[in-house]
Amino acid sequence: MNHAYRVAQNRRLQPRIFHGLLILGLVTGISSKAPAADDVFTFKHLAKLQQVGTARISPDGSHIAYVRSVPRDPYKKRGKHEPKYEDGSAWTELHVIRIEDGKSMPFITGRKSLSRIDWTPDSLAISFLAKRGKDKNKSLYLIPLHGGEARRVLAHKTDVDAYDWNPDGRRVAFLAKDKEPKDAKDLKKKGFKAEVYEEKLKYTRAWIADLENEESEPHELELDGNVAELHWAPDGRRLTLTLAPTPLIDDHYMKRKVHVVDADSGEVLAKIDNPGKIGQVAWSPDGKHLAMISAEDIHDSAAGRLMVSPADGSRLSDLIPNYEGHISSIAWQDHKTIMFIGDEGCETVFGKINIDGSARKIIVPTGGPILSRLSLSKNGQSGVFVGNDSTHPGEVFFMKHGEASPRRMTTSNPWLSDLRFAKQEVVRYKAGDGLEIEGILIHPLDEKPGQRYPLIVSVHGGPEANEYNGWLTRYARPGQIAAAQGFAVLYPNYRGSTGRGVKFSKLGQADYAGPEFDDLVDGVKHLVHSGLVDEKRVGVTGGSYGGFASAWCATALTKHFAASVMFVGISDHISKAGTTDIPNEMYLVHSRRWPWEGYWDWFRERSPLFYTKQARTPILILHGKNDTRVHPSQSMQLYRYLKTIGEVPVRLIFYPGEGHGNRKIGARLDYNLRMMRWMEHYLKGEGGDPPPHEIDYDLPDKDEDEKEHEKESDRD
Repeated sequence: MNHAYRVAQNRRLQPRIFHGLLILGLVTGISSKAPAADDVFTFKHLAKLQQVGTARISPDGSHIAYVRSVPRDPYKKRGKHEPKYEDGSAWTELHVIRIEDGKSMPFITGRKSLSRIDWTPDSLAISFLAKRGKDKNKSLYLIPLHGGEARRVLAHKTDVDAYDWNPDGRRVAFLAKDKEPKDAKDLKKKGFKAEVYEEKLKYTRAWIADLENEESEPHELELDGNVAELHWAPDGRRLTLTLAPTPLIDDHYMKRKVHVVDADSGEVLAKIDNPGKIGQVAWSPDGKHLAMISAEDIHDSAAGRLMVSPADGSRLSDLIPNYEGHISSIAWQDHKTIMFIGDEGCETVFGKINIDGSARKIIVPTGGPILSRLSLSKNGQSGVFVGNDSTHPGEVFFMKHGEASPRRMTTSNPWLSDLRFAKQEVVRYKAGDGLEIEGILIHPLDEKPGQRYPLIVSVHGGPEANEYNGWLTRYARPGQIAAAQGFAVLYPNYRGSTGRGVKFSKLGQADYAGPEFDDLVDGVKHLVHSGLVDEKRVGVTGGSYGGFASAWCATALTKHFAASVMFVGISDHISKAGTTDIPNEMYLVHSRRWPWEGYWDWFRERSPLFYTKQARTPILILHGKNDTRVHPSQSMQLYRYLKTIGEVPVRLIFYPGEGHGNRKIGARLDYNLRMMRWMEHYLKGEGGDPPPHEIDYDLPDKDEDEKEHEKESDRD
């Protein structure tokens, strides 16, 4: 480490004994965590946080089925017949609320994983997908509402990926991938495992099964392409689905079109030329129209326009032209009225509109919980949402006609009420060119007037995404964990974000790392000017496009940032264009140009690698080893350049078995601890060389039986 760098880092040392003791602990490896009081949010709270992922109201409006995500617990002491360690994705539980009295009842709990819950049309049972018992593949199950065990009603030769009930309750349409041919399996067993890249594809097909006729086999709909998003029409004779040319994720994003098909023959009755990306699709109750969440055009970065078409596909209309927000969820209230959730800035609204675009009305304005995933009863008079706020993640919210606002029906983490949370608010500031930028600011817990604090800028990915004024603490997002440790945290909705209309979301296109990332610096300056933030103690972190931002801030904008944590991020746009699984999506809604069209220099100059020689920001780089969206080589290149130049601390962490984001509890906790320790070390300590690479996970002590077992294993 050169002397000039050490001097620069030492200027950031605050002359307080506490910080000296903290760094002593970090450098010697005594602990990888900052000390915290018992009543503040820590990484251990994050490890046990439960939340509702999906909620569905029964057609008759009497009950709500919901799925609760329950993380695996690496801190639990195991019994003799239990696994010694917990790793993997969260378990999912099925619960049911009786709306009449608000009582929530557990239906399927414990070490279970299920998905795609729905109600049978008669409201008497809940269906779901799971792999249970001796199942070879994920199958369709039913569990009665009024008692009884879950039973399998449909198994297939491959996993059932999605399904939809015919209104008659007898037939079900479902999606499943092609089965691998037996000869291909045999060749693999003999060692012939060559992979033909992007050619040997498994298509997803649409199937129809008659569940009342046990002797009948499901029949496949002969359709040209890869199928997704299928729904029965109210007449039970037609289906709507989306078709892409291939199963490649790039085609799924950019080339899916809505089709109406005959459920018996598979004949295409109508094709709707939806432009660009497509989201939710829903039939009107009379079967005459389709509502959908669509992109405005092929260059629109996100599906967020509320559009309606006659079922014959003759005309596609945007019901809210120039809407300065993004529609995120829809449901038909009746044959002429659509209810919707709209993302508006950092908030959400719940409203309704007629299919001719008239009588638009906001029922629940901004300022309440952040709402998502609307589900309506068959008569359209009751609705369910998944909602969150600044002090609690996703829960079930319910609202019926005539009520002023939705009410929360579940409390998945009652212990959160015993913790103190830092102040959170929406902030607005002017960018260098005068554009107003919004973001969410979490203040340091126990903030003292007149004192300046270190800041972490948390940059969302996409960039077609937006930050809500709701729950913002996750394994890769500092949130309340950082606030409890004395940091301020800024979540900016920089230009290119959604929630403010198509025009705003396109402002970053064809301009990688231009004003979009200057917006981050302008946010820092705003908070420095306000007196809250110490400009010499500012860090940045983010994943995917936010990881690109973190790398850019550590290189091209290095003078503004004292620490960076980059996750699954981009460092070289030339090689990114040649290794990503979404090249056309990157071209159509991001770069708007190809390198070979005379833009080699532009792609190079918009890449963090180009600025590594000037980098002076310590950077921690983390990446899923199996990432196909942003290849791990993006992180390897940045690490190798910085390591070879040798002017700045850099560390690279790979997570085996993880892709474009961590799924398993061990990888998530490791990420969170490393991120926060890096920020503590370089924003609150004396900096210099990186902290030790070892992490103290504070796991429970091993009991004597376990120690003896490990000794025996070692001897074997």
